[in-house]
Amino acid sequence: MRVYVLLFNVGTDNEGLHSLKIMPPEAEDGIPKDVVLAFEEEDDATRFGLLLEAQDFPTPTVEGIERAEIEDICLSAGYELQFVPEGTLAVPPEVNVEETDWQVDRQPPAISDLDLIRQQLENLL
Repeated sequence: MRVYVLLFNVGTDNEGLHSLKIMPPEAEDGIPKDVVLAFEEEDDATRFGLLLEAQDFPTPTVEGIERAEIEDICLSAGYELQFVPEGTLAVPPEVNVEETDWQVDRQPPAISDLDLIRQQLENLL
């Protein structure tokens, strides 16, 4: 079965999977869980992405993926997977994390002084 998830910075080294931090009621340790939403319907995922944009998130990409594959990804990353049935009006939380695990405008690594000098010399040739 194919489901739809939201990705940011698709095709870059800085690609990120949208997740929610949720505090389960039974959590005695006070540590929130990372939850990935897997939408049954692409339109529902797209609508959720638009709601994120309205909260000043960058534009997400809706990506179709096999359910078994996203289950494996979540299991290996320690995330929980929440399946969103077709027609469910999922709404992002009003409060978002201050800092994500990925940076939208992340700058490439700085070039060392030696590399900069080398580039300038090559440009002279």
